[in-house]
Amino acid sequence: MNMFKTTMLLALLSGILIAIGGATGGRSGLILALALAAGMNFFAYWFSDRFVLRMYRAIPMSRDQSPVLYDILERLTSRANIPMPRVYLLPMDAPNAFATGRDPQHAAVAVTHGILKLLNPEELEGVLAHELAHVRNRDVLISSVAATLGAAIMVLARLTMFAELFGGGGDDRGGRGSNPLALLATMILAPVAALMIQLAVSRSREFQADASGAELARSPHGLASALQKLEEYGKRIPMPASPATSHMFIMRPLSRELLAGLFRTHPPTRERVRRLLGR
Repeated sequence: MNMFKTTMLLALLSGILIAIGGATGGRSGLILALALAAGMNFFAYWFSDRFVLRMYRAIPMSRDQSPVLYDILERLTSRANIPMPRVYLLPMDAPNAFATGRDPQHAAVAVTHGILKLLNPEELEGVLAHELAHVRNRDVLISSVAATLGAAIMVLARLTMFAELFGGGGDDRGGRGSNPLALLATMILAPVAALMIQLAVSRSREFQADASGAELARSPHGLASALQKLEEYGKRIPMPASPATSHMFIMRPLSRELLAGLFRTHPPTRERVRRLLGR
């Protein structure tokens, strides 16, 4: 099922890329967009995890740096019957975490410096169990693909806007230049469409990962407590996260970007806690 979802996501986001190229560049733009979509699909499947980790300047973390973290991960991976993931540290004070990778054999778990300081071992176990549930459920590939192609669409839309502002654009339609309405749609609707696709993929899988993570940790209380802490402290410490990747984190990063708050890729924390505790 998740492979089907990933295929559909690739098709939808690729369609947006192609539509941008055709609307702004005519036939030559369409051909260029087709080539770009093919290249991005290949890149997103094989290298999206490296792209996201590099985007957040993730640093490989050894057992000596955090033996408690490694002990928890080894215990949980043994229960889940999956390989030990690569472990990374994000040099950020905002408390958060995410998992990435195309399958359990190529998975990585990344935690921020802030979350290691904030959570106690039981709460940290709940968070890591949630992320490993994403790995075991094989939906980290969907997250990584959405992040990579979503970012590409947003960058392409911005480049198109700047190209038109400084005299670029397609001219293979008899010298008439680009269509202003098509340009407006590219600037506004393409990033919105990419984010809406991510939103549709994300909310249901968060509830599923919460439930699977609580089962893996053998208690829902650590994760429930962690979610409440993460929301409270996340409001105090904004995180410089791109809207294209916000769906990957266990808690939606709160940044100072103007449009970041318009797209909620996570269910309300109160509802997640209520479901975890059976209230």
